[in-house]
Amino acid sequence: MPDLLAQAETFLHDQARLLDRYRFEALFREGPRERVLDTLRCYRNPDGGFGNALEPDLRGAASQPEPVEIAFWILDELDAFDDPMVLTACDYLASITTPDGGVPFVLPSVRSTRRAPWWETPDDPPGHLIPTASLAGLLHKHGITHPWLEGATRFCWERIGQVKETTPYEARAIVPFLELVPDRERAEAEFTRLKGAILDTVTFDPEASGDAHFPLDFAPAPSRLPLFEPETIERHLDALEGMLARDGGVVPNWPIWTPVVGHEWAGYLTVHRLKTLHAYGRLP
Repeated sequence: MPDLLAQAETFLHDQARLLDRYRFEALFREGPRERVLDTLRCYRNPDGGFGNALEPDLRGAASQPEPVEIAFWILDELDAFDDPMVLTACDYLASITTPDGGVPFVLPSVRSTRRAPWWETPDDPPGHLIPTASLAGLLHKHGITHPWLEGATRFCWERIGQVKETTPYEARAIVPFLELVPDRERAEAEFTRLKGAILDTVTFDPEASGDAHFPLDFAPAPSRLPLFEPETIERHLDALEGMLARDGGVVPNWPIWTPVVGHEWAGYLTVHRLKTLHAYGRLP
Protein backbone atom coordinates (compact mmCIF):
# COMPACT_ATOMS: atom_id res chain seq x y z
CA MET A 1 0.00 0.00 0.00
CA PRO A 2 1.44 3.43 -0.90
CA ASP A 3 2.00 6.05 1.79
CA LEU A 4 -1.47 7.56 1.62
CA LEU A 5 -0.61 10.44 3.93
CA ALA A 6 2.40 11.45 1.83
CA GLN A 7 0.36 11.29 -1.38
CA ALA A 8 -2.48 13.25 0.17
CA GLU A 9 -0.02 15.86 1.43
CA THR A 10 1.28 16.38 -2.09
CA PHE A 11 -2.27 16.59 -3.42
CA LEU A 12 -3.17 19.20 -0.81
CA HIS A 13 -0.12 21.33 -1.52
CA ASP A 14 -0.96 21.23 -5.22
CA GLN A 15 -4.68 21.94 -4.98
CA ALA A 16 -6.01 22.88 -1.53
CA ARG A 17 -6.59 26.20 0.18
CA LEU A 18 -4.39 27.14 3.13
CA LEU A 19 -7.09 26.27 5.68
CA ASP A 20 -7.20 22.63 4.63
CA ARG A 21 -3.43 22.33 4.37
CA TYR A 22 -3.17 23.56 7.97
CA ARG A 23 -5.96 21.15 9.01
CA PHE A 24 -3.95 18.27 7.54
CA GLU A 25 -0.80 19.39 9.35
CA ALA A 26 -2.61 19.73 12.67
CA LEU A 27 -4.29 16.34 12.41
CA PHE A 28 -1.56 14.22 10.83
CA ARG A 29 1.79 16.05 11.15
CA GLU A 30 1.61 17.39 14.71
CA GLY A 31 1.22 20.92 13.40
CA PRO A 32 -0.17 23.66 15.66
CA ARG A 33 -3.93 23.92 15.79
CA GLU A 34 -3.54 27.68 16.36
CA ARG A 35 -2.71 28.17 12.69
CA VAL A 36 -5.97 26.47 11.72
CA LEU A 37 -7.92 28.64 14.15
CA ASP A 38 -6.23 31.82 12.96
CA THR A 39 -7.06 30.94 9.36
CA LEU A 40 -10.63 30.00 10.24
CA ARG A 41 -11.10 33.44 11.81
CA CYS A 42 -10.47 35.00 8.42
CA TYR A 43 -13.80 33.53 7.26
CA ARG A 44 -15.62 34.98 10.28
CA ASN A 45 -17.71 38.15 10.12
CA PRO A 46 -18.31 40.85 12.75
CA ASP A 47 -21.81 39.41 13.39
CA GLY A 48 -20.21 36.17 14.65
CA GLY A 49 -21.25 34.15 11.63
CA PHE A 50 -19.12 32.77 8.84
CA GLY A 51 -19.09 33.41 5.10
CA ASN A 52 -16.41 34.36 2.59
CA ALA A 53 -16.60 30.99 0.79
CA LEU A 54 -15.85 28.83 3.82
CA GLU A 55 -18.62 26.79 2.20
CA PRO A 56 -17.07 26.88 -1.28
CA ASP A 57 -20.37 27.00 -3.18
CA LEU A 58 -21.41 30.14 -1.27
CA ARG A 59 -18.95 32.73 -2.59
CA GLY A 60 -20.43 35.78 -0.86
CA ALA A 61 -18.86 37.56 2.11
CA ALA A 62 -22.01 37.71 4.27
CA SER A 63 -22.75 35.15 6.95
CA GLN A 64 -24.95 32.17 6.19
CA PRO A 65 -26.03 29.24 8.41
CA GLU A 66 -24.24 26.48 6.50
CA PRO A 67 -20.72 27.95 6.81
CA VAL A 68 -21.25 27.99 10.58
CA GLU A 69 -21.73 24.23 10.42
CA ILE A 70 -18.48 23.82 8.50
CA ALA A 71 -16.71 25.98 11.08
CA PHE A 72 -18.15 23.86 13.89
CA TRP A 73 -16.95 20.62 12.30
CA ILE A 74 -13.45 22.08 12.01
CA LEU A 75 -13.53 23.23 15.63
CA ASP A 76 -14.76 19.77 16.60
CA GLU A 77 -11.88 17.97 14.89
CA LEU A 78 -9.43 20.24 16.73
CA ASP A 79 -11.25 19.82 20.07
CA ALA A 80 -11.46 23.61 20.08
CA PHE A 81 -15.02 24.28 21.20
CA ASP A 82 -13.56 26.38 24.00
CA ASP A 83 -12.66 29.00 21.39
CA PRO A 84 -14.68 32.25 21.66
CA MET A 85 -15.77 31.75 18.03
CA VAL A 86 -18.31 29.17 19.24
CA LEU A 87 -20.39 31.42 21.49
CA THR A 88 -20.30 34.37 19.10
CA ALA A 89 -21.46 32.02 16.33
CA CYS A 90 -24.33 30.96 18.61
CA ASP A 91 -25.22 34.63 19.04
CA TYR A 92 -25.33 34.92 15.25
CA LEU A 93 -27.54 31.82 14.98
CA ALA A 94 -29.92 33.30 17.55
CA SER A 95 -30.16 36.46 15.44
CA ILE A 96 -31.37 34.53 12.37
CA THR A 97 -33.52 31.90 14.10
CA THR A 98 -37.11 31.66 12.89
CA PRO A 99 -40.08 31.59 15.28
CA ASP A 100 -40.14 27.78 15.12
CA GLY A 101 -36.68 27.61 16.72
CA GLY A 102 -34.57 26.52 13.74
CA VAL A 103 -32.25 28.38 11.41
CA PRO A 104 -33.01 28.45 7.68
CA PHE A 105 -31.11 26.35 5.17
CA VAL A 106 -30.01 29.57 3.48
CA LEU A 107 -30.90 33.24 3.88
CA PRO A 108 -32.40 35.40 1.09
CA SER A 109 -29.25 37.55 1.07
CA VAL A 110 -27.67 34.76 -0.96
CA ARG A 111 -29.44 36.10 -4.05
CA SER A 112 -27.10 39.08 -4.31
CA THR A 113 -23.95 36.93 -4.27
CA ARG A 114 -22.16 34.48 -6.51
CA ARG A 115 -23.23 30.97 -5.53
CA ALA A 116 -24.01 27.54 -6.89
CA PRO A 117 -27.40 27.42 -8.62
CA TRP A 118 -28.94 25.10 -6.03
CA TRP A 119 -28.62 27.72 -3.27
CA GLU A 120 -32.12 29.19 -3.56
CA THR A 121 -34.65 30.19 -0.94
CA PRO A 122 -38.05 31.89 -0.56
CA ASP A 123 -38.37 35.41 0.82
CA ASP A 124 -39.18 34.19 4.33
CA PRO A 125 -37.47 30.80 4.71
CA PRO A 126 -38.53 28.55 7.61
CA GLY A 127 -36.20 26.79 9.98
CA HIS A 128 -34.61 23.67 8.54
CA LEU A 129 -33.01 20.55 9.95
CA ILE A 130 -30.11 21.42 7.64
CA PRO A 131 -28.01 22.71 9.37
CA THR A 132 -29.87 23.18 12.68
CA ALA A 133 -29.61 19.50 13.65
CA SER A 134 -25.87 19.18 13.07
CA LEU A 135 -25.17 22.47 14.85
CA ALA A 136 -27.24 21.46 17.87
CA GLY A 137 -25.66 18.01 18.00
CA LEU A 138 -22.13 19.40 18.05
CA LEU A 139 -22.98 21.92 20.76
CA HIS A 140 -24.42 19.09 22.87
CA LYS A 141 -21.33 16.95 22.25
CA HIS A 142 -19.08 19.62 23.71
CA GLY A 143 -21.35 20.62 26.57
CA ILE A 144 -21.87 24.18 25.35
CA THR A 145 -24.43 26.28 27.20
CA HIS A 146 -26.15 29.00 25.16
CA PRO A 147 -29.78 30.18 25.04
CA TRP A 148 -30.04 29.27 21.33
CA LEU A 149 -29.53 25.57 21.97
CA GLU A 150 -32.71 24.85 23.95
CA GLY A 151 -35.06 26.11 21.25
CA ALA A 152 -32.99 24.55 18.48
CA THR A 153 -33.07 21.17 20.21
CA ARG A 154 -36.84 21.39 20.64
CA PHE A 155 -37.16 22.31 16.96
CA CYS A 156 -35.07 19.30 15.93
CA TRP A 157 -37.10 16.86 18.00
CA GLU A 158 -40.35 18.21 16.58
CA ARG A 159 -39.16 18.12 12.96
CA ILE A 160 -37.50 14.72 13.26
CA GLY A 161 -40.70 13.36 14.78
CA GLN A 162 -42.54 14.40 11.60
CA VAL A 163 -40.09 12.69 9.22
CA LYS A 164 -41.31 9.60 7.39
CA GLU A 165 -39.30 9.83 4.19
CA THR A 166 -36.15 11.87 3.85
CA THR A 167 -33.38 13.00 1.52
CA PRO A 168 -29.65 12.24 1.76
CA TYR A 169 -28.74 15.72 2.97
CA GLU A 170 -31.50 15.85 5.56
CA ALA A 171 -30.60 12.34 6.74
CA ARG A 172 -26.98 13.41 7.12
CA ALA A 173 -28.16 16.20 9.45
CA ILE A 174 -30.47 13.93 11.45
CA VAL A 175 -27.84 11.25 12.10
CA PRO A 176 -25.32 13.40 14.02
CA PHE A 177 -28.09 15.00 16.05
CA LEU A 178 -29.35 11.58 17.15
CA GLU A 179 -25.77 10.46 17.74
CA LEU A 180 -24.88 13.39 20.01
CA VAL A 181 -28.03 14.64 21.75
CA PRO A 182 -28.14 13.83 25.51
CA ASP A 183 -31.62 12.22 25.58
CA ARG A 184 -30.39 8.77 24.59
CA GLU A 185 -33.69 6.93 25.02
CA ARG A 186 -35.52 9.29 22.70
CA ALA A 187 -32.63 9.35 20.22
CA GLU A 188 -32.45 5.57 20.00
CA ALA A 189 -36.21 5.31 19.53
CA GLU A 190 -36.16 7.82 16.67
CA PHE A 191 -33.13 6.14 15.14
CA THR A 192 -34.92 2.79 15.16
CA ARG A 193 -38.00 4.35 13.57
CA LEU A 194 -36.05 6.21 10.87
CA LYS A 195 -33.27 3.72 10.11
CA GLY A 196 -35.02 2.27 7.06
CA ALA A 197 -35.84 5.71 5.63
CA ILE A 198 -32.24 6.82 6.12
CA LEU A 199 -30.86 3.69 4.45
CA ASP A 200 -33.13 4.33 1.48
CA THR A 201 -31.05 7.45 0.74
CA VAL A 202 -27.69 5.62 0.74
CA THR A 203 -25.75 4.54 -2.36
CA PHE A 204 -24.15 1.18 -1.55
CA ASP A 205 -22.15 0.73 -4.76
CA PRO A 206 -18.72 2.30 -4.03
CA GLU A 207 -18.13 2.75 -7.76
CA ALA A 208 -21.33 4.74 -8.34
CA SER A 209 -20.87 8.12 -10.00
CA GLY A 210 -22.81 11.37 -9.77
CA ASP A 211 -24.21 13.00 -6.66
CA ALA A 212 -24.23 9.78 -4.63
CA HIS A 213 -24.20 9.52 -0.84
CA PHE A 214 -22.19 6.57 0.43
CA PRO A 215 -22.12 4.80 3.82
CA LEU A 216 -19.02 6.71 4.94
CA ASP A 217 -20.90 9.99 4.38
CA PHE A 218 -23.34 8.90 7.07
CA ALA A 219 -20.79 7.11 9.26
CA PRO A 220 -17.47 8.98 8.96
CA ALA A 221 -16.46 7.43 12.28
CA PRO A 222 -17.70 4.47 14.33
CA SER A 223 -21.06 5.33 15.85
CA ARG A 224 -23.09 4.22 18.83
CA LEU A 225 -26.06 4.22 16.43
CA PRO A 226 -24.69 1.92 13.71
CA LEU A 227 -26.44 2.13 10.37
CA PHE A 228 -24.31 -0.38 8.48
CA GLU A 229 -22.94 -3.88 8.81
CA PRO A 230 -19.17 -4.03 9.39
CA GLU A 231 -18.69 -5.69 6.00
CA THR A 232 -20.28 -2.69 4.27
CA ILE A 233 -18.02 -0.25 6.09
CA GLU A 234 -14.91 -2.30 5.28
CA ARG A 235 -15.80 -2.47 1.59
CA HIS A 236 -16.16 1.29 1.39
CA LEU A 237 -12.97 1.86 3.36
CA ASP A 238 -11.18 -0.35 0.84
CA ALA A 239 -12.62 1.73 -1.99
CA LEU A 240 -11.57 4.96 -0.30
CA GLU A 241 -8.03 3.70 0.19
CA GLY A 242 -7.94 2.73 -3.47
CA MET A 243 -9.10 6.19 -4.55
CA LEU A 244 -6.45 7.92 -2.44
CA ALA A 245 -3.74 5.54 -3.65
CA ARG A 246 -4.71 6.28 -7.27
CA ASP A 247 -5.46 10.01 -7.16
CA GLY A 248 -3.77 11.27 -4.01
CA GLY A 249 -6.94 13.04 -2.91
CA VAL A 250 -10.73 13.13 -3.15
CA VAL A 251 -12.60 15.24 -5.66
CA PRO A 252 -16.27 16.21 -5.31
CA ASN A 253 -18.86 14.04 -7.03
CA TRP A 254 -21.37 16.84 -7.55
CA PRO A 255 -21.49 19.50 -10.30
CA ILE A 256 -18.63 22.01 -10.32
CA TRP A 257 -20.14 25.29 -11.48
CA THR A 258 -16.93 27.35 -11.39
CA PRO A 259 -13.37 25.95 -11.35
CA VAL A 260 -12.16 27.22 -7.99
CA VAL A 261 -14.79 25.32 -6.02
CA GLY A 262 -13.46 22.03 -7.37
CA HIS A 263 -10.09 22.70 -5.76
CA GLU A 264 -11.53 24.07 -2.54
CA TRP A 265 -13.87 21.14 -2.06
CA ALA A 266 -11.13 18.66 -3.00
CA GLY A 267 -8.93 19.91 -0.19
CA TYR A 268 -11.75 19.88 2.36
CA LEU A 269 -12.93 16.41 1.33
CA THR A 270 -9.45 14.92 1.27
CA VAL A 271 -8.80 15.89 4.88
CA HIS A 272 -12.29 14.70 5.81
CA ARG A 273 -11.73 11.28 4.23
CA LEU A 274 -8.31 10.90 5.83
CA LYS A 275 -10.00 11.51 9.19
CA THR A 276 -12.43 8.70 8.36
CA LEU A 277 -9.63 6.27 7.56
CA HIS A 278 -7.95 7.22 10.83
CA ALA A 279 -11.19 6.82 12.81
CA TYR A 280 -11.57 3.26 11.54
CA GLY A 281 -7.94 2.37 12.22
CA ARG A 282 -6.73 2.49 8.63
CA LEU A 283 -4.21 5.34 9.16
CA PRO A 284 -1.75 6.17 11.95
